[in-house]
Amino acid sequence: MAQRMASIWSAARSKAKNPLALAAVATGAVGFGLVTYYQGQRLFADSDTPRSQFPPSANFPDLSKHNNVMASHLTPAVYGKLVHRKTPNGYTLDQCIQTGVDNPGHPFIKTVGMVAGDEESYEIFKEIFDPVIDERHNGYGPDDKHPTDLDASKIKGGVFDPKYVLSSRVRTGRSVRGLSLPPACDRAERRMVERVVVDALNGLSGDLKGRYYPLSKMTDQEQQQLIDDHFLFDKPVSPLLTCSGMARDWPDARGIWHNEDKNFLIWVNEEDHTRVISMEKGGNMKRVFERFCRGLNNVESLIKEKGWEFMWNEHLGYILTCPSNLGTGLRAGVHLKIPHLSKDPRFGDILKSLRLQKRGTGGVDTAAVGDTFDISNNDRLGKSEVQLVQTLIDGLDLLITIEKRLEKGRSITDLLPTKK
Repeated sequence: MAQRMASIWSAARSKAKNPLALAAVATGAVGFGLVTYYQGQRLFADSDTPRSQFPPSANFPDLSKHNNVMASHLTPAVYGKLVHRKTPNGYTLDQCIQTGVDNPGHPFIKTVGMVAGDEESYEIFKEIFDPVIDERHNGYGPDDKHPTDLDASKIKGGVFDPKYVLSSRVRTGRSVRGLSLPPACDRAERRMVERVVVDALNGLSGDLKGRYYPLSKMTDQEQQQLIDDHFLFDKPVSPLLTCSGMARDWPDARGIWHNEDKNFLIWVNEEDHTRVISMEKGGNMKRVFERFCRGLNNVESLIKEKGWEFMWNEHLGYILTCPSNLGTGLRAGVHLKIPHLSKDPRFGDILKSLRLQKRGTGGVDTAAVGDTFDISNNDRLGKSEVQLVQTLIDGLDLLITIEKRLEKGRSITDLLPTKK
Protein backbone atom coordinates (compact mmCIF):
# COMPACT_ATOMS: atom_id res chain seq x y z
CA MET A 1 0.00 0.00 0.00
CA ALA A 2 2.81 2.43 0.91
CA GLN A 3 4.57 1.68 -2.38
CA ARG A 4 1.27 2.29 -4.21
CA MET A 5 0.86 5.70 -2.55
CA ALA A 6 4.45 6.63 -3.36
CA SER A 7 3.97 5.83 -7.03
CA ILE A 8 0.77 7.90 -7.09
CA TRP A 9 2.58 10.90 -5.58
CA SER A 10 5.51 10.48 -7.98
CA ALA A 11 3.11 10.56 -10.92
CA ALA A 12 1.40 13.63 -9.53
CA ARG A 13 4.69 15.48 -9.13
CA SER A 14 5.86 14.58 -12.63
CA LYS A 15 2.67 15.99 -14.17
CA ALA A 16 2.33 19.05 -11.93
CA LYS A 17 3.20 21.45 -14.77
CA ASN A 18 -0.24 20.67 -16.23
CA PRO A 19 -2.83 21.51 -13.51
CA LEU A 20 -5.61 19.53 -15.12
CA ALA A 21 -3.44 16.43 -15.38
CA LEU A 22 -3.76 16.08 -11.63
CA ALA A 23 -7.50 15.48 -11.90
CA ALA A 24 -6.82 11.77 -12.28
CA VAL A 25 -3.30 10.57 -11.56
CA ALA A 26 -3.85 6.85 -11.08
CA THR A 27 -6.62 4.44 -10.35
CA GLY A 28 -8.19 5.29 -7.02
CA ALA A 29 -6.44 8.64 -6.68
CA VAL A 30 -7.64 12.17 -7.45
CA GLY A 31 -5.60 15.35 -7.11
CA PHE A 32 -6.46 19.04 -7.21
CA GLY A 33 -3.49 21.41 -7.45
CA LEU A 34 -0.76 19.67 -5.49
CA VAL A 35 -3.22 18.08 -3.07
CA THR A 36 -3.69 14.37 -3.73
CA TYR A 37 -6.43 12.12 -2.37
CA TYR A 38 -6.52 8.34 -2.26
CA GLN A 39 -9.86 6.65 -1.53
CA GLY A 40 -11.11 9.84 0.11
CA GLN A 41 -8.02 10.33 2.31
CA ARG A 42 -5.86 13.45 1.96
CA LEU A 43 -2.22 12.41 1.36
CA PHE A 44 -0.14 15.45 0.51
CA ALA A 45 -0.39 19.21 0.03
CA ASP A 46 1.95 21.95 -1.17
CA SER A 47 0.97 25.05 0.83
CA ASP A 48 2.96 27.39 -1.44
CA THR A 49 0.64 26.91 -4.41
CA PRO A 50 -2.79 28.49 -5.00
CA ARG A 51 -5.62 26.65 -3.29
CA SER A 52 -7.30 25.98 -6.64
CA GLN A 53 -5.53 25.33 -9.96
CA PHE A 54 -8.66 26.32 -11.85
CA PRO A 55 -8.80 29.87 -13.23
CA PRO A 56 -10.60 32.48 -11.08
CA SER A 57 -13.40 32.71 -13.65
CA ALA A 58 -14.28 29.07 -12.97
CA ASN A 59 -14.45 29.73 -9.23
CA PHE A 60 -16.41 33.00 -9.29
CA PRO A 61 -19.50 32.67 -7.04
CA ASP A 62 -23.01 32.76 -8.47
CA LEU A 63 -24.41 36.06 -7.17
CA SER A 64 -27.24 36.37 -9.66
CA LYS A 65 -29.97 36.30 -6.99
CA HIS A 66 -28.12 38.15 -4.25
CA ASN A 67 -29.06 41.44 -2.62
CA ASN A 68 -26.11 42.46 -0.48
CA VAL A 69 -23.52 45.19 -0.84
CA MET A 70 -20.67 42.80 -1.59
CA ALA A 71 -22.58 41.23 -4.49
CA SER A 72 -23.20 44.68 -5.96
CA HIS A 73 -19.48 45.36 -6.27
CA LEU A 74 -17.73 42.01 -6.72
CA THR A 75 -17.04 41.55 -10.42
CA PRO A 76 -15.13 38.69 -12.09
CA ALA A 77 -12.27 41.12 -12.71
CA VAL A 78 -12.04 42.18 -9.05
CA TYR A 79 -12.36 38.57 -7.91
CA GLY A 80 -9.61 37.47 -10.29
CA LYS A 81 -7.29 40.18 -9.00
CA LEU A 82 -7.82 39.38 -5.32
CA VAL A 83 -8.59 35.66 -5.08
CA HIS A 84 -4.98 34.51 -4.62
CA ARG A 85 -4.04 37.19 -2.11
CA LYS A 86 -3.74 36.40 1.59
CA THR A 87 -3.31 38.57 4.65
CA PRO A 88 -0.24 37.91 6.83
CA ASN A 89 -2.52 35.71 8.96
CA GLY A 90 -3.56 33.68 5.92
CA TYR A 91 -7.10 35.08 5.49
CA THR A 92 -8.43 34.98 1.93
CA LEU A 93 -10.98 36.81 -0.18
CA ASP A 94 -13.21 33.73 -0.33
CA GLN A 95 -13.33 33.67 3.47
CA CYS A 96 -14.22 37.37 3.55
CA ILE A 97 -17.19 36.94 1.21
CA GLN A 98 -18.43 33.49 2.27
CA THR A 99 -21.23 34.85 4.47
CA GLY A 100 -22.49 36.97 1.58
CA VAL A 101 -22.33 34.05 -0.84
CA ASP A 102 -24.21 31.73 1.52
CA ASN A 103 -26.83 34.37 2.45
CA PRO A 104 -28.35 36.03 -0.63
CA GLY A 105 -30.27 38.51 1.52
CA HIS A 106 -33.81 39.84 1.42
CA PRO A 107 -35.31 41.79 -1.51
CA PHE A 108 -36.01 44.74 0.82
CA ILE A 109 -33.09 44.40 3.27
CA LYS A 110 -29.61 44.86 1.82
CA THR A 111 -27.02 43.31 4.12
CA VAL A 112 -23.27 43.94 3.86
CA GLY A 113 -22.31 40.45 2.70
CA MET A 114 -18.69 40.29 3.88
CA VAL A 115 -16.48 40.46 6.96
CA ALA A 116 -12.83 41.02 7.80
CA GLY A 117 -10.69 38.28 9.30
CA ASP A 118 -8.06 40.64 10.62
CA GLU A 119 -7.02 44.28 10.53
CA GLU A 120 -5.03 43.78 7.33
CA SER A 121 -8.07 42.48 5.40
CA TYR A 122 -9.28 46.03 4.81
CA GLU A 123 -6.01 46.90 3.06
CA ILE A 124 -5.15 43.63 1.29
CA PHE A 125 -8.64 43.40 -0.23
CA LYS A 126 -9.31 47.15 -0.49
CA GLU A 127 -10.51 46.85 -4.10
CA ILE A 128 -13.70 45.24 -2.80
CA PHE A 129 -13.84 46.64 0.74
CA ASP A 130 -13.54 50.28 -0.39
CA PRO A 131 -16.67 50.31 -2.58
CA VAL A 132 -18.59 48.26 -0.02
CA ILE A 133 -17.66 50.77 2.70
CA ASP A 134 -18.54 53.68 0.42
CA GLU A 135 -22.05 52.36 -0.27
CA ARG A 136 -22.77 51.15 3.25
CA HIS A 137 -21.73 54.44 4.83
CA ASN A 138 -23.61 56.69 2.45
CA GLY A 139 -20.53 57.96 0.65
CA TYR A 140 -17.09 57.48 2.21
CA GLY A 141 -14.08 57.61 -0.10
CA PRO A 142 -10.74 55.81 0.18
CA ASP A 143 -8.95 59.05 1.10
CA ASP A 144 -11.46 60.26 3.69
CA LYS A 145 -10.38 60.60 7.32
CA HIS A 146 -12.48 59.60 10.30
CA PRO A 147 -12.72 61.82 13.41
CA THR A 148 -12.65 60.30 16.90
CA ASP A 149 -13.98 62.27 19.87
CA LEU A 150 -14.79 60.74 23.25
CA ASP A 151 -15.13 63.99 25.19
CA ALA A 152 -18.59 63.68 26.75
CA SER A 153 -18.41 67.22 28.17
CA LYS A 154 -19.19 68.54 24.69
CA ILE A 155 -22.71 67.06 24.73
CA LYS A 156 -25.58 69.54 24.97
CA GLY A 157 -28.85 68.45 26.55
CA GLY A 158 -29.57 64.74 26.68
CA VAL A 159 -31.80 64.42 29.74
CA PHE A 160 -35.31 63.34 28.71
CA ASP A 161 -38.68 62.83 30.35
CA PRO A 162 -38.88 59.13 31.38
CA LYS A 163 -42.54 59.20 30.27
CA TYR A 164 -41.19 59.06 26.72
CA VAL A 165 -37.63 57.72 27.01
CA LEU A 166 -37.85 54.46 28.94
CA SER A 167 -34.19 53.47 28.75
CA SER A 168 -30.92 54.74 27.26
CA ARG A 169 -27.94 52.84 25.90
CA VAL A 170 -24.66 53.39 24.01
CA ARG A 171 -22.58 50.55 22.63
CA THR A 172 -19.52 50.01 20.46
CA GLY A 173 -16.85 47.41 19.79
CA ARG A 174 -13.08 47.31 20.14
CA SER A 175 -10.52 44.93 18.65
CA VAL A 176 -7.09 44.05 20.04
CA ARG A 177 -4.33 44.79 17.53
CA GLY A 178 -2.18 41.86 16.47
CA LEU A 179 -4.85 39.19 16.96
CA SER A 180 -7.21 37.87 14.29
CA LEU A 181 -10.86 38.88 14.41
CA PRO A 182 -13.59 36.34 15.38
CA PRO A 183 -14.21 34.99 11.84
CA ALA A 184 -10.56 33.93 11.56
CA CYS A 185 -9.01 33.59 15.01
CA ASP A 186 -7.85 30.23 16.28
CA ARG A 187 -8.46 29.04 19.83
CA ALA A 188 -5.16 30.39 21.14
CA GLU A 189 -5.84 33.86 19.74
CA ARG A 190 -9.37 33.91 21.12
CA ARG A 191 -8.07 32.93 24.56
CA MET A 192 -5.40 35.62 24.33
CA VAL A 193 -8.10 38.23 23.59
CA GLU A 194 -9.93 37.09 26.71
CA ARG A 195 -6.80 37.31 28.86
CA VAL A 196 -5.80 40.75 27.59
CA VAL A 197 -9.27 42.22 28.01
CA VAL A 198 -10.10 40.69 31.39
CA ASP A 199 -6.70 41.67 32.77
CA ALA A 200 -7.44 45.30 31.80
CA LEU A 201 -10.99 45.20 33.16
CA ASN A 202 -9.71 43.96 36.50
CA GLY A 203 -7.85 47.26 36.81
CA LEU A 204 -11.02 49.37 36.76
CA SER A 205 -12.02 51.08 39.99
CA GLY A 206 -14.78 53.18 41.51
CA ASP A 207 -18.20 52.84 39.90
CA LEU A 208 -16.62 50.91 37.00
CA LYS A 209 -15.23 48.11 39.18
CA GLY A 210 -16.81 44.75 38.39
CA ARG A 211 -16.43 41.05 37.67
CA TYR A 212 -15.98 38.73 34.67
CA TYR A 213 -18.26 35.73 34.06
CA PRO A 214 -16.81 33.20 31.54
CA LEU A 215 -19.60 31.35 29.75
CA SER A 216 -17.84 28.00 30.09
CA LYS A 217 -17.57 28.23 33.89
CA MET A 218 -20.80 29.98 34.78
CA THR A 219 -22.97 28.49 37.52
CA ASP A 220 -26.68 27.94 36.94
CA GLN A 221 -27.44 30.72 39.42
CA GLU A 222 -25.10 33.16 37.67
CA GLN A 223 -26.55 32.24 34.29
CA GLN A 224 -30.12 32.81 35.47
CA GLN A 225 -29.19 36.16 37.00
CA LEU A 226 -27.60 37.32 33.74
CA ILE A 227 -30.69 36.19 31.83
CA ASP A 228 -32.91 38.10 34.27
CA ASP A 229 -30.71 41.18 33.78
CA HIS A 230 -30.93 40.74 29.96
CA PHE A 231 -27.12 40.64 29.82
CA LEU A 232 -26.51 37.11 28.57
CA PHE A 233 -25.68 36.58 24.91
CA ASP A 234 -26.26 33.21 23.29
CA LYS A 235 -24.36 31.19 20.74
CA PRO A 236 -24.89 32.85 17.35
CA VAL A 237 -27.59 31.16 15.31
CA SER A 238 -27.99 33.73 12.55
CA PRO A 239 -26.58 32.35 9.27
CA LEU A 240 -24.94 35.73 8.71
CA LEU A 241 -22.73 35.03 11.73
CA THR A 242 -22.35 31.26 11.56
CA CYS A 243 -21.31 31.35 7.90
CA SER A 244 -18.61 33.81 8.91
CA GLY A 245 -17.18 31.33 11.41
CA MET A 246 -18.06 33.28 14.55
CA ALA A 247 -19.68 30.39 16.43
CA ARG A 248 -16.67 28.06 16.32
CA ASP A 249 -15.60 26.39 19.58
CA TRP A 250 -18.51 27.89 21.51
CA PRO A 251 -18.41 28.85 24.40
CA ASP A 252 -14.61 28.69 24.68
CA ALA A 253 -13.08 32.04 25.77
CA ARG A 254 -16.41 33.89 25.67
CA GLY A 255 -17.80 35.78 28.60
CA ILE A 256 -19.52 38.81 30.09
CA TRP A 257 -18.08 41.44 32.40
CA HIS A 258 -20.18 44.01 34.22
CA ASN A 259 -19.70 46.54 36.99
CA GLU A 260 -21.44 46.33 40.35
CA ASP A 261 -24.14 48.82 39.32
CA LYS A 262 -24.85 46.75 36.18
CA ASN A 263 -24.80 49.79 33.92
CA PHE A 264 -21.42 49.20 32.22
CA LEU A 265 -20.77 45.81 30.62
CA ILE A 266 -18.51 44.18 28.08
CA TRP A 267 -19.10 41.09 25.98
CA VAL A 268 -15.91 39.20 25.13
CA ASN A 269 -15.42 37.31 21.83
CA GLU A 270 -18.92 37.48 20.39
CA GLU A 271 -19.12 39.17 16.95
CA ASP A 272 -16.10 41.33 17.84
CA HIS A 273 -13.26 40.95 20.32
CA THR A 274 -15.26 43.15 22.67
CA ARG A 275 -18.68 44.79 22.70
CA VAL A 276 -18.77 47.68 25.18
CA ILE A 277 -22.16 48.83 26.53
CA SER A 278 -23.26 51.63 28.86
CA MET A 279 -26.94 51.71 29.77
CA GLU A 280 -29.58 52.56 32.35
CA LYS A 281 -33.30 52.96 32.80
CA GLY A 282 -34.82 56.35 32.05
CA GLY A 283 -33.84 59.22 29.81
CA ASN A 284 -30.45 60.43 31.00
CA MET A 285 -28.51 59.82 27.78
CA LYS A 286 -25.93 62.42 28.81
CA ARG A 287 -24.94 60.37 31.89
CA VAL A 288 -24.92 57.11 29.91
CA PHE A 289 -22.55 58.61 27.33
CA GLU A 290 -20.28 60.10 30.01
CA ARG A 291 -19.89 56.64 31.61
CA PHE A 292 -19.36 55.10 28.18
CA CYS A 293 -16.51 57.48 27.30
CA ARG A 294 -14.88 57.22 30.72
CA GLY A 295 -15.03 53.43 30.69
CA LEU A 296 -13.63 53.15 27.18
CA ASN A 297 -10.78 55.55 27.86
CA ASN A 298 -9.88 53.77 31.11
CA VAL A 299 -9.90 50.32 29.48
CA GLU A 300 -7.76 51.53 26.57
CA SER A 301 -5.23 53.05 28.96
CA LEU A 302 -5.05 49.82 30.97
CA ILE A 303 -4.55 47.75 27.83
CA LYS A 304 -1.74 50.04 26.66
CA GLU A 305 -0.01 49.67 30.03
CA LYS A 306 0.30 45.95 29.24
CA GLY A 307 1.80 46.58 25.80
CA TRP A 308 -1.37 46.11 23.74
CA GLU A 309 -3.58 48.54 21.84
CA PHE A 310 -6.88 48.67 19.96
CA MET A 311 -7.05 48.51 16.17
CA TRP A 312 -7.44 52.06 14.84
CA ASN A 313 -6.34 54.15 11.88
CA GLU A 314 -7.12 57.66 10.69
CA HIS A 315 -9.06 56.45 7.64
CA LEU A 316 -11.36 53.79 9.10
CA GLY A 317 -11.29 54.74 12.77
CA TYR A 318 -11.76 51.74 15.07
CA ILE A 319 -11.50 48.44 13.16
CA LEU A 320 -14.25 45.88 13.70
CA THR A 321 -15.36 42.64 12.06
CA CYS A 322 -18.21 43.99 9.93
CA PRO A 323 -17.64 46.96 7.60
CA SER A 324 -20.96 48.39 8.81
CA ASN A 325 -19.41 49.06 12.24
CA LEU A 326 -16.21 50.78 11.16
CA GLY A 327 -15.34 54.24 12.46
CA THR A 328 -17.04 54.67 15.80
CA GLY A 329 -18.82 51.32 15.87
CA LEU A 330 -21.27 53.32 17.92
CA ARG A 331 -24.99 52.81 18.28
CA ALA A 332 -26.62 55.19 20.73
CA GLY A 333 -30.25 54.28 21.25
CA VAL A 334 -33.28 54.69 23.46
CA HIS A 335 -36.58 52.92 23.93
CA LEU A 336 -38.97 55.69 22.96
CA LYS A 337 -42.70 55.53 23.68
CA ILE A 338 -44.53 57.52 20.99
CA PRO A 339 -48.05 56.10 20.47
CA HIS A 340 -49.23 59.03 18.35
CA LEU A 341 -46.21 59.69 16.13
CA SER A 342 -45.65 56.00 15.48
CA LYS A 343 -49.06 55.85 13.78
CA ASP A 344 -48.39 58.89 11.61
CA PRO A 345 -47.53 57.92 7.99
CA ARG A 346 -44.72 60.50 8.01
CA PHE A 347 -42.87 58.77 10.87
CA GLY A 348 -40.40 56.90 8.66
CA ASP A 349 -39.54 59.97 6.58
CA ILE A 350 -39.02 62.05 9.72
CA LEU A 351 -36.50 59.52 11.02
CA LYS A 352 -34.63 59.45 7.70
CA SER A 353 -34.40 63.22 7.70
CA LEU A 354 -32.90 63.12 11.19
CA ARG A 355 -30.41 60.35 10.24
CA LEU A 356 -32.05 58.04 12.78
CA GLN A 357 -33.37 54.49 12.47
CA LYS A 358 -36.01 52.46 14.28
CA ARG A 359 -36.13 48.86 15.43
CA GLY A 360 -38.40 46.84 17.64
CA THR A 361 -37.44 46.77 21.29
CA GLY A 362 -36.12 43.22 20.87
CA GLY A 363 -33.49 44.34 18.34
CA VAL A 364 -33.09 43.90 14.61
CA ASP A 365 -36.11 42.56 12.73
CA THR A 366 -38.38 42.60 15.79
CA ALA A 367 -41.74 44.32 16.12
CA ALA A 368 -42.49 47.30 18.32
CA VAL A 369 -44.19 46.55 21.62
CA GLY A 370 -46.89 48.90 22.92
CA ASP A 371 -45.95 51.78 20.60
CA THR A 372 -42.38 51.69 21.93
CA PHE A 373 -39.49 51.72 19.47
CA ASP A 374 -35.72 51.42 19.69
CA ILE A 375 -34.51 54.68 18.09
CA SER A 376 -30.79 55.06 17.31
CA ASN A 377 -28.26 56.84 15.11
CA ASN A 378 -27.97 55.64 11.53
CA ASP A 379 -24.33 56.57 10.87
CA ARG A 380 -21.10 55.02 12.15
CA LEU A 381 -18.23 56.22 9.96
CA GLY A 382 -17.17 59.76 9.05
CA LYS A 383 -18.62 61.39 12.17
CA SER A 384 -17.28 61.32 15.71
CA GLU A 385 -18.85 59.72 18.76
CA VAL A 386 -19.84 63.13 20.12
CA GLN A 387 -21.43 64.12 16.80
CA LEU A 388 -23.47 60.91 16.58
CA VAL A 389 -24.77 61.09 20.14
CA GLN A 390 -25.63 64.77 19.68
CA THR A 391 -27.51 63.87 16.49
CA LEU A 392 -29.57 61.36 18.47
CA ILE A 393 -30.23 63.84 21.30
CA ASP A 394 -31.32 66.60 18.92
CA GLY A 395 -33.53 64.16 17.04
CA LEU A 396 -35.17 62.91 20.21
CA ASP A 397 -35.91 66.46 21.29
CA LEU A 398 -37.85 66.95 18.07
CA LEU A 399 -39.61 63.58 18.16
CA ILE A 400 -40.86 64.22 21.70
CA THR A 401 -41.99 67.72 20.74
CA ILE A 402 -43.93 66.26 17.81
CA GLU A 403 -45.48 63.60 20.04
CA LYS A 404 -46.66 66.26 22.50
CA ARG A 405 -48.25 68.21 19.63
CA LEU A 406 -50.06 65.13 18.41
CA GLU A 407 -51.29 64.37 21.93
CA LYS A 408 -53.15 67.69 21.77
CA GLY A 409 -54.45 67.01 18.26
CA ARG A 410 -52.46 69.88 16.76
CA SER A 411 -50.67 70.13 13.41
CA ILE A 412 -47.00 69.20 13.19
CA THR A 413 -46.37 70.56 9.69
CA ASP A 414 -44.14 73.40 10.91
CA LEU A 415 -41.99 70.91 12.88
CA LEU A 416 -41.20 68.55 10.02
CA PRO A 417 -37.42 68.45 9.39
CA THR A 418 -35.73 68.79 6.02
CA LYS A 419 -33.62 65.90 4.79
CA LYS A 420 -29.99 66.04 5.93
